[in-house]
Amino acid sequence: MPAAQSFDDLRGKTILVTGGANGIGAATVRSFCAQGAHVFFCDVDVARGRRLEVELARRAVFSEVDLTREKEIARWVDSLGKRSQRIDVLVNNAARDPRIAIDRMTVGQWDDLFAVNLRAFFLMSRECLRFMDRGASIVNLASITFHNAPANMSAYVATKAGILGFTRSLAREVGPRGIRVNAVSPGWTMTERQLKQYVTAATRRLIRQSQCIPEFIQPDEIADVILFLASDMSRAITGQEILADRGWEHS
Repeated sequence: MPAAQSFDDLRGKTILVTGGANGIGAATVRSFCAQGAHVFFCDVDVARGRRLEVELARRAVFSEVDLTREKEIARWVDSLGKRSQRIDVLVNNAARDPRIAIDRMTVGQWDDLFAVNLRAFFLMSRECLRFMDRGASIVNLASITFHNAPANMSAYVATKAGILGFTRSLAREVGPRGIRVNAVSPGWTMTERQLKQYVTAATRRLIRQSQCIPEFIQPDEIADVILFLASDMSRAITGQEILADRGWEHS
């Protein structure tokens, strides 16, 4: 689906998206392609990744990358950076969001979640910054859950809190180089997975009651916010969190 907004400055830019085979990531890949950008995306879901690559007539290039493995990240970014001579935008999107009560969570589950949801953001950013110049942008995906703190998601919420802290500090660190770093915190977004596993009649009522605008958020709407933060239209914005949640009432 083409992005609703046109960001002409993204045409020809080199874009990297993690977790791009499904949900918000796939919507983001499609939206950057619609702007004429050169899009490279990774995922561990090979079937969906290749399917999206074909759907987009290979205007986006898929790679299987396990973001828990530092060497795989380094190889992927290095090959793309050398191929394109630059990286203009990194979208750190890939994440897992298990619902596990704290007394049932193992140390291994905790560490695995942090490896994907937070450590990978650091590794991707570190490797991409080698190829980024003035005007480049990093967009990190956080979550509304940092603000409304749902039960049985303590580890997930902790990773999203870490992303917000990482975003603020990294923006300060790379700001002198003219590179921006921002975070998007989506509200409850109607991805295929959310609809299949978590959205019930009761949660639909909760969403309508909690949002200022009682309409369900679609993945392409979050993609539009990501494109805005990637484009020159947001060149005065860095170190910020954008809540894209239709005005959820935060407790």
